[in-house]
Amino acid sequence: MKIYNTMSKQKEEFIPLQDGKVSMYVCGPTVYNLIHIGNARPMIVFDTFRRYLEYKGFEVNYVSNFTDVDDKIIKKANEEGVNASVISERYIAECKKDMEGMNVKPATTHPLATQEIDGMIQMIQTLIDKGYAYAAADGTVYFRTRKFTGYGKLSHKNLDDLQAGHRDIQVTGDLKEDALDFVLWKPKKEGEPYWESPWCDGRPGWHIECSVMSKKYLGDEIDIHAGGEDLIFPHHENEIAQSEAANGVPFAKYWMHNGFLNINNQKMSKSLGNFFTVRDIQEKYDLQVLRFFMLSAHYRSPLNFSADLMEAAKNGLERITTAASTCKRQMEASVVESMTAEEQDAFAATDVYVQKFEAAMDDDANTADAVSAVFELVKYMNTNASASNSKEYLGKLYDRLQTLCDVLGIIVEAEEEILDADIEALIAERQAARKERNFARADEIRDELLAKGIVLEDTREGVKWKRA
Repeated sequence: MKIYNTMSKQKEEFIPLQDGKVSMYVCGPTVYNLIHIGNARPMIVFDTFRRYLEYKGFEVNYVSNFTDVDDKIIKKANEEGVNASVISERYIAECKKDMEGMNVKPATTHPLATQEIDGMIQMIQTLIDKGYAYAAADGTVYFRTRKFTGYGKLSHKNLDDLQAGHRDIQVTGDLKEDALDFVLWKPKKEGEPYWESPWCDGRPGWHIECSVMSKKYLGDEIDIHAGGEDLIFPHHENEIAQSEAANGVPFAKYWMHNGFLNINNQKMSKSLGNFFTVRDIQEKYDLQVLRFFMLSAHYRSPLNFSADLMEAAKNGLERITTAASTCKRQMEASVVESMTAEEQDAFAATDVYVQKFEAAMDDDANTADAVSAVFELVKYMNTNASASNSKEYLGKLYDRLQTLCDVLGIIVEAEEEILDADIEALIAERQAARKERNFARADEIRDELLAKGIVLEDTREGVKWKRA
């Protein structure tokens, strides 16, 4: 298996540090709002890569954090007049709902930054002791970027070029020794959460959080560190500097980064009005469609999101699920149990699609080609299977399709469609709950229906509903 290493800028044979085991860290979201579809891309692509590693027989220790202390979280908490933890806990729960909807497996560990502060203070102290960090007069602790000789090796940036780009921030009275030094610990501001430290009451810088969580749950040196390409610099570059300076060993053997997601060929932004949360998408599509769409391109390529491409993804996914349900019906209708010699040969002919699938995934997790191999298997099933075949042959075809789709996180067995009468009954229960001011139950019912693809709309004439 080969993966493209951002560090070396080339594909490398994947050889884990420990035979049969893989340690993998993926930077998770900052939880101050519902996750958007840009957040969803790394969740889906690296979940798929993890699934493939497990399919290959590796034991994967997969760690993905939640950044639950941050300026944006604090700002939202102040706006709502609540504690920052209220905001972070709310959106961690919402993020987990979205991940479940996208069939993203829970990480082995989902550490929270606020629960790892002691480890951060320890690592910062180690960096100070080794001369890689210093405390300024106001209690801010900075990392001495120039002291770390390998700085820039991931992003392939030159320190002198970075220096030129930072001249505008070299102002009189700056407490930094060097404009390129970055924050490890910062003093508290009024109304902010803070922790006691040897330098001041304050909170950690963003970069130190991932270094410490990766070290605690995976070790000083890990196999794979992954995230969006927007994190290469400065976040991942700074993580390398901190971790390697503190631990004295290489931080990660392989660095994987997914490409950007654009909306109708434009960068996604609230100012352009093209900003979509995963919930926005769920109002129109099953989140399996979003997952399938994300896997339709190579993870390192830029991916363009549009209504037409989502419709194409929906149609493609339906081809697969229809083939699966047809095969299952044929199996139930079949009256022959065991495979014939001809059926054994026919099933053996599908080995080629598994080989194509594995070759695609072995080539830097090329999910686009892997999906093509699945479509070839679907085409074969559509033309080489019927109710006249044996249950064993049909069962093996179904299992083969399901196995490959499981690697992609695609659920081939669609849930039974909810009946109109059941929808009306749940709406009536929701209305009753609202009258009793039991809004928690009312919201629960709305979410339950939404998960089944039923969108509610409260109007003056009453509640209207439609299937997404």
